[in-house]
Amino acid sequence: HGDRFFYPNPLESDGSHERKPWFDCSCCPTNVARFLPSLPGYIYAYDENGIFVNLYISNTSGFETVFGSIQIKMNTEYPWKGKVNMEVNPEMPGSFAMMLRIPGWAGESPLPGDLYHFADKAKSKPEIHINGKKQDYELTDGYALIKREWKKGDQIRLELPMEIRKIKANEKIAEDRGKLAVSRGPVVYCAEWIDNNGKARNIMVDSDVVFENRFKSEMIDGIEILEVEGYKVSLDDNDRLVKEKEKLLLIPYYSWAHRGNGEMLVWLPYVDSAANPVAPPTIASEAKVSASFVHDELLAIHDQVIPENSNDHSIPRFTFWNHKGTEEWVQYDFKEITPVSFLHVYWFDDGPNGGCRIPKSWKVLYMDDGKWKEVRKHGKYPVSKDGFNTIEISPIETTSIRLVIELQDGFSGGILEWKVE
Repeated sequence: HGDRFFYPNPLESDGSHERKPWFDCSCCPTNVARFLPSLPGYIYAYDENGIFVNLYISNTSGFETVFGSIQIKMNTEYPWKGKVNMEVNPEMPGSFAMMLRIPGWAGESPLPGDLYHFADKAKSKPEIHINGKKQDYELTDGYALIKREWKKGDQIRLELPMEIRKIKANEKIAEDRGKLAVSRGPVVYCAEWIDNNGKARNIMVDSDVVFENRFKSEMIDGIEILEVEGYKVSLDDNDRLVKEKEKLLLIPYYSWAHRGNGEMLVWLPYVDSAANPVAPPTIASEAKVSASFVHDELLAIHDQVIPENSNDHSIPRFTFWNHKGTEEWVQYDFKEITPVSFLHVYWFDDGPNGGCRIPKSWKVLYMDDGKWKEVRKHGKYPVSKDGFNTIEISPIETTSIRLVIELQDGFSGGILEWKVE
């Protein structure tokens, strides 16, 4: 609605992202005030040869050109529908070119280059009609050039095929292998938690999946949604992948995070190895997590995603950045009194170049009769990289447990995963 913004635009979210009303580096809010008033100037351009039509937005515009005064009326429901009607009204009949931009997505490439490609061929091509008669045209730098004698009332109809297309990434992008994204016309889609039974990151589809679209006027100010038969995936107690069929709903990416915080996914896995199954619930994953200070993603502490090493930047992480050399804490609150005997902590450390290190020391407290008490541990608290730091404690029963962490002097720190048994 123009009053809450994203600075980055993640293509996947565990629910920790939310739109914010302001940023210290205030590019987004100020660009709204700059961009919207300047938008009319981007729709058209002209030179000594003719008029370029760059954007398809309903409008009435006038030009003073070398071939006289010209008015253009445009009417369209783009980007939901691909039909664009234009009426050309030169003050006097004259010969000039109308150059209509044909978007790349209407052809065989979503973007220039080889970063992304369509997984399927287009079923139809854009059509241009002048006064009801279909025109032949050639593309020059992405524009279809129609040069003729124009007179008042001439009608142009551009029909862009609003096909649902599947997009795949270059195989060199490891994170996107075995996954596809979905677009319809210029709009990229995503799955959001609220439309998919509370979760989105464990969604999976077949590679030959067929999407269906329909318009929902009551949803997020009116959007075109996509629906499809897909799967929700999980792991059973033996770590085997389980697929359950489910009807999935996708919304335009621009419209996500307007209905509360939750999971979101753009790249949909279609092979088992790319899936992100939900693991069976654990004591830690079911707990409420809190911390003395939060940077990055608090939910990363118990998201059940196991890192490859302490400097794993491919997964969500939690840090205390930019607190350095301080005493901090993270805490689990359980739904009921819970027995605990083991704790496993995987520290984040992005040395030697980053500012986070494994802690100087740490200890474990638990809530007992309304007071924090230190646990009785078996051995020393381990502090090491690239693996879980496991401590066995004398069995306790508690509603809350806390890690108290002393950061190294001059450095911050963080946690990639914390498990409790």
